[in-house]
Amino acid sequence: MRAQTSPVRIQKSAGGVVFRQSVSGFEVALVSVKGGNVWTLPKGLINKGESPRDTALREVAEETGLNGRITEDLGEITYWYAAKEKETPAEYVRYKKTVYFFLMEYLSGDTAGHDYEVDECAWFPLEQAAEMVTYKGDKEILEKVKELIGRGK
Repeated sequence: MRAQTSPVRIQKSAGGVVFRQSVSGFEVALVSVKGGNVWTLPKGLINKGESPRDTALREVAEETGLNGRITEDLGEITYWYAAKEKETPAEYVRYKKTVYFFLMEYLSGDTAGHDYEVDECAWFPLEQAAEMVTYKGDKEILEKVKELIGRGK
């Protein structure tokens, strides 16, 4: 008899690292979710017919209240997670999620303008942000940002 396995769903998301120059160096915007227990990069699901770049710009604006200009493609991260189905709450579904990230130069906006999905949005020095984020993939993306900015981006 074979063990029953959970269904697998594929998800594609996009997000961004918004940066700005301050008197003390570069800062990036992070969002806090899950009751303030998780600091992460802003990201969200790609809508049908939407490009990853367009999704990243939209999601960053919604989750941070900030508008940016994409300056660089930061690559992608892929990870797995499990969640209960809304239609059948007793059943777990496994998700394979790929997130495309972009580096964005801050243009306008205020972190107080974030949407309801986010508990808080704030600016942090780049070095501190890389230590604060909860997820390994976010840390990897912020390491790429440190390398790019260090080259004079």
